[in-house]
Amino acid sequence: MAEVKKPTGKTPAKAAAKKPAAKKTAARKAPAKDTSEVRTTKAQKAAPLKAGATKAAARKTESTSDFKDRALTKAKSAATQGKERTGTAIENLSKMIEDSAKTIDDNVGEKYGDYARSAADAVSSFAEKLNSKEIDEMVEDARGYVRKSPAVAIGAAAVVGFLLSRLIKSGMDDSDA
Repeated sequence: MAEVKKPTGKTPAKAAAKKPAAKKTAARKAPAKDTSEVRTTKAQKAAPLKAGATKAAARKTESTSDFKDRALTKAKSAATQGKERTGTAIENLSKMIEDSAKTIDDNVGEKYGDYARSAADAVSSFAEKLNSKEIDEMVEDARGYVRKSPAVAIGAAAVVGFLLSRLIKSGMDDSDA
């Protein structure tokens, strides 16, 4: 039969704490050296820049600034062209809806033709607003909208990104065939 030990009321941690500590025979760590002296004696003054290096640094800054300005100019130009094309496309859509309102009157009813005319007016007014604003104004409006409702802006960006990726992918599939 196995012998059953009686509990002594002491946990193993307490029992270990009562044992006398073993003497440490390990060597003590050497005290850390004061390196402040070493640093000060090894520190040297920076060599003065040569005139050519200063001019090169100034040219590099200027070229970076020029590059940035050219990129901004091209981006604004592309955005302006895109805005004009979009405005024209929306105006054409408005005209198509207005032209189809008469057909809707005849086929479905005058009530639905009125809906088509009001939709055409709304699309037309949107096109006018788009054409009247400058790119900088549109950017500020977009920033304000994002600040007011960031969740909607993130969702819209995700949808636009998804649609763009699908368009690019479909374009790549067409070119492979």
